[in-house]
Amino acid sequence: MGISVDGFDSLSAKILAAQARAVPLVAAVVRKTAADVQATAQVNAPVDTGMLRASYNTEHGGGGVHVWAEVKPAANYAIYVELGTSRMAPQPHLFPALDHHAPAFQQAVGAIPRSVFHG
Repeated sequence: MGISVDGFDSLSAKILAAQARAVPLVAAVVRKTAADVQATAQVNAPVDTGMLRASYNTEHGGGGVHVWAEVKPAANYAIYVELGTSRMAPQPHLFPALDHHAPAFQQAVGAIPRSVFHG
């Protein structure tokens, strides 16, 4: 007894083609959002010497279907500025930048399936 499924090869090919079109679009959204988060965090970072603001950088990469980006300051005291200490009130600037850009990120990622399947 055997099972035959008509169109499976065609469906599989369409799924792989959609993935190939979607991954670069997702990567572009991730890169743009990371750059936007970095810019906002830098503008909102408190300035004493300017080192914290200048120390921000963004890394991004991925492979296959995995896409990532990381926005981070190189200043070793950045976490203390962001979250505060027992002697200093917090001066959040990175987390609010993430919160600010999250809706646009979600909207852009949500639009990708439409462009992949209908664009």
